[in-house]
Amino acid sequence: MMRILKGLIKLILVVVPLLVMAIGGGMLWLSRSLAPADGQMEISGLGAEVTIARDGNGVPHIKAATRADVAVGLGFVHAQERLWQMEVSRMAGQGRLSEMFGAATIDTDIWLRTMGIHEAAVASLSVMDADTMAMLEGYARGVNAWIARNPQAFSSRLPPEYVILGYEPEPWLPTHTLTAIKMMSISLAANLDEEALRLGFYRMGFSEAEMLDLLPYVDADNPPPMPDLRTLLGLDSGEIGADVATATAQPFGEVEAMLGTGASNNWVVSGERTASGQPIVANDPHLLLSAPSIWYLAHLEVTEEFDEPRRLIGVSLPGTPYVLLGRGNDIAWGFTNTATDAQDVFIERVNPANPDQYLAPTGWVEFGQKEETIKVKGGDARVFTRRWTRHGPVLPAGYKHFDKLLPENTVAALQWTALAQDDTTALVGPRLYAMETVEDFQTGFDAFLTPMQSMVVADRSGNIGFVAAGRVPQRDPANRLMGRAPAPGWNAIYDWRGFAPYAVLPRQTNPDSGVIATANTKIVGPDYPLHLTFDWEEAYRQKRIDELFGSANEPHDMAASHRMQADIYSPAFAGLNPRMLALLDQSALSAEEQGLAAQLSDWDGMMARETPEPLIFMAWLRAAMIATFEDDLGITFKSWMRARGKVMERLVDGETARNWCDVKNTSDEESCGEIFTRSFSAAIADLKTRYGEGPSKWRWGAAHYAKGGHRPFGEVDLLKRFFNVEVESGGGPFTLDRGYTQLYNDDDPYANTNASSYRGIFDLGDLDRSTYIQTTGQSGNVFSRHYSDFAGLWADVQSIQIPSTGVEVPVGVWTLSPGE
Repeated sequence: MMRILKGLIKLILVVVPLLVMAIGGGMLWLSRSLAPADGQMEISGLGAEVTIARDGNGVPHIKAATRADVAVGLGFVHAQERLWQMEVSRMAGQGRLSEMFGAATIDTDIWLRTMGIHEAAVASLSVMDADTMAMLEGYARGVNAWIARNPQAFSSRLPPEYVILGYEPEPWLPTHTLTAIKMMSISLAANLDEEALRLGFYRMGFSEAEMLDLLPYVDADNPPPMPDLRTLLGLDSGEIGADVATATAQPFGEVEAMLGTGASNNWVVSGERTASGQPIVANDPHLLLSAPSIWYLAHLEVTEEFDEPRRLIGVSLPGTPYVLLGRGNDIAWGFTNTATDAQDVFIERVNPANPDQYLAPTGWVEFGQKEETIKVKGGDARVFTRRWTRHGPVLPAGYKHFDKLLPENTVAALQWTALAQDDTTALVGPRLYAMETVEDFQTGFDAFLTPMQSMVVADRSGNIGFVAAGRVPQRDPANRLMGRAPAPGWNAIYDWRGFAPYAVLPRQTNPDSGVIATANTKIVGPDYPLHLTFDWEEAYRQKRIDELFGSANEPHDMAASHRMQADIYSPAFAGLNPRMLALLDQSALSAEEQGLAAQLSDWDGMMARETPEPLIFMAWLRAAMIATFEDDLGITFKSWMRARGKVMERLVDGETARNWCDVKNTSDEESCGEIFTRSFSAAIADLKTRYGEGPSKWRWGAAHYAKGGHRPFGEVDLLKRFFNVEVESGGGPFTLDRGYTQLYNDDDPYANTNASSYRGIFDLGDLDRSTYIQTTGQSGNVFSRHYSDFAGLWADVQSIQIPSTGVEVPVGVWTLSPGE
């Protein structure tokens, strides 16, 4: 026995050190996948030498003779820092995620393949001009040069994700860049949710007044009544059966996360109202948080193609050769999502005698059809047939529960500007270098197709301006749906009537007010002749911006714009909180609960990360919304569930068309006072379960942490602590420093999933003082010190500068030279 024991000990003493050495060696090998600080490489097709100098924040300053060559440099550094992120984007656009991730992404691939995103990108290649093609091809050369290099000694050629998943990248192509641009467009999708919800509400028998309780329009709109969808589409009347009216799992959950909930703020202030006497521009687009950040900061300089060196500084989108938001030599600009209604769902009637046909205004016509094969890592391939109609792709049956909501022998097809096969959006990228004035900017964005953006801009001459650029569908005046709900595809009245001319899209130059600001709510007045949408964002952020500018006593400066971007006051919750408290039956609460209610009564509406009140209120709001609406909304509840200020105001003020607080299938009619009192107690109990028994230690920031999730390792228990970038954050769904939460997510309802993905502030009096920040860090390699070094700065609403003078003491310099 002793001999066996001694043998085991010797074995352990040998094996364990060997195992530790093997793991350590493997980690060292992976860590050396990081690009060396300095280097040189010859690249075939390069016109002249390109230099890439990185500063202490990891920001590359890329100098080249031409735009095509600077694109080579940007492709090279994107591949060095963000290759895996680019890989996921292009594979998603092609509906090929399951080749990397296995069966978990089959439904996502089916949806993406059904949309035909990559096919549209390939078709759009034919409308690229020479300058754009030169940049697309140059960018691909830069990416592929890094992929194909001979790695340094004892190092992985590829980032850790490739090694862990055993995956090898394909060469990058210009069409992959166009696909990446389309994927950004898809992430800013608007209105499809509302169309599906209105269909569900009608299917469940709600009146239009009840539907307006759930999806109210902004105060500035007064749309005409909608036709009854039950008659228009042949829907069954009355409530959906119990098997359908119960909330069910959504197989397309990853698609929903991909589509996200985009929002943004931007403003431009005339020099007449600033301390410098020159305009100030500020922008903070709110997008899905990820690790690494969606954005990559860069300084690009073209030295020979123009009569003087031309620079662009700001955020680029990995996978593309452009600075999308930032500044040039003479202008600075920022975007917000206009959320124009550029999606229409059409219900197509299928021929009962021939399922390969659907009904058009001229009679039965054939579906377009193509058999698709999705390769699945570690499993059998999935084969399905995707179909399309004259309007667009036929949506998967289970998406948005269309299979349960629609009549028999019908399907839902989607018409969407993002799926256009003549997408000229990429043409704008090369033009930015030459833009010197607000007019240049407004004119040059005529090629911008999707998604429509509300753009503010200023120039060094002191002009300020705005343009909402994008493709806007025009609808027949007889179409009373006006994009608000699914339309009968067999009736030509509901077909699109072309697109609005660029010249008539919303535009402003040098308004008398001296300020232009947008925040996703209505951007046009009642006299504007075109229909953009009826599904604007609630106006709380816009009103807060207007209030801050209206109350300013001092000339505006960059510090004032910074304070506005950092603003955590929630007008919605500050107004809603006292009205909800008034409903509480204090006698039904415990002494502890009464004390917490008293805390809320003193709360100022600031969503500060170090305080408990925002968490208590948010938990109460969530519990009240679930108790009030879930029983009525059934399968539509999860899609509808989010913090809705105007809905809750109407509810607590008793201004709704029905008593939503009444719980179905109970003998008594519950009041909102009863429901909100029960919900308060339920919320406190839930917070104790999640965060501990001591309410004095609850903090909004701990629950509302910014969740920069890595794909795919962000959900893998053993890996997520290394790959996710998470930091406590303040703000909420209605603050300027926005932090959107997925309240329907029972596991993590208060995490900040959509927030300011980038912040930029520009004083045209001295553009080198401009400030920038994105959410994580420059590198997408988890071994890099720049993987998450921006996260703390971002959470504290701090920033960095990127001067156009370049880097005085570079951390490293790469030189790219023309090769054979």
